[in-house]
Amino acid sequence: MRLLLINPNTSASMTEKAADAARAVAAFGTEIIAATSRMGPASIEGYYDGALAVPGLLSELKEQRTAGYDAAIIACFDDTGLEAARTFSDVPILGLCESAVATAGFLAQRFTVVTTLERSRVLIDNLIQRYGMGGRAKVRASDIAVLELEDAASGAIGKLRAEIERALEEDGAEAIVLGCAGMTDLARELQEIYGVPVIDGVAAAVKQAEALVSLGLSTSKRGSYASPLPKPFSGAMSDFTPMRASG
Repeated sequence: MRLLLINPNTSASMTEKAADAARAVAAFGTEIIAATSRMGPASIEGYYDGALAVPGLLSELKEQRTAGYDAAIIACFDDTGLEAARTFSDVPILGLCESAVATAGFLAQRFTVVTTLERSRVLIDNLIQRYGMGGRAKVRASDIAVLELEDAASGAIGKLRAEIERALEEDGAEAIVLGCAGMTDLARELQEIYGVPVIDGVAAAVKQAEALVSLGLSTSKRGSYASPLPKPFSGAMSDFTPMRASG
């Protein structure tokens, strides 16, 4: 089984971190193919960054089709471009937020997603509502810029831990979801510290992707995720002129 892990921002170090987390949980025989977007923002924090990251994401999905993959994972907790990617491809496409909250729902009645900045909190809260977990989940921002997670001297880990502690005390959280792909390497340590399930979206998405492929299931191409209709695309978007995807 070949799983494509795409980082929709352009920071290769984040791709490597996510790929390490994916390989740590992948089953024997699962190959993780890691790719970094070559156009767009260095990090994704809010709607503007997310919108400008989608063309690079779709370009990587298109380019990697030649080598082939059985499913793809978008390694951003904002589920950047997820709907467009599912329309573009015939194979299962998973986002970190959707995968993580689904996993948390198996383990706890109430849980809290701890993310980075307030602008990301609002976006993720909207996703939580859409995924049907609004009554069970709370989203908190820890006032950390995404790139600070790459800097050991930034104090980001202390801020994250402080917000987790508030979630456990004030929200009555029974589990914690880490709301950024840049936090993926912290899940096991934090779980040991706090004694509750700590869910990383990368690991959750890998296991769910493996399950979907093993079950022979893929994205429905009827209705919402039907392949784009052929039509001219102009200017810088001409490379995205729709053709039926083969996965």
